[in-house]
Amino acid sequence: MNDSWPVVAELDAVRRLRVIARSTPGTSFAEHLVDAPFDRVWGLARDLEHQMPLMIGDIRSFTVTAGAGDRLEARARSPLGMRARFDIVLRPGWCLMQSRFVVGGMAAVAEGERTRLAFFGGLRLPGIRLAEPVLRPLMAPLGARALGRLTDQLEGPGG
Repeated sequence: MNDSWPVVAELDAVRRLRVIARSTPGTSFAEHLVDAPFDRVWGLARDLEHQMPLMIGDIRSFTVTAGAGDRLEARARSPLGMRARFDIVLRPGWCLMQSRFVVGGMAAVAEGERTRLAFFGGLRLPGIRLAEPVLRPLMAPLGARALGRLTDQLEGPGG
């Protein structure tokens, strides 16, 4: 051992989100290198009230109901009328959300003139760890689809 031990490893926001997603059963994770600067990407991503219904088909509306600093509360409503209350931590490049039955988040880091953007989401249900081997492959396309809907706005014709 030497004077520099123990070494502290710092993870950027995307790597932290990847660790959370991979260690949380029943979730999907996707990331994409976006050809746009961080401020533009995160400016769009952090607009949860507009982006959540666009990114996730099971959300009809997402309304921030309270906030103090980087802590927010929001209500989501599904097309079928089901409702959920979310606790949210929203910081530059970092968003982590959870309700009683759902967990999710986004992260972004600048990579030169581009931005690495990540998304994860999934279910919080009793016994979900048992279904993990079957669920994770089924959930994978959901994260990629949600992230794709966001990146399409940045990279598409009007982006």
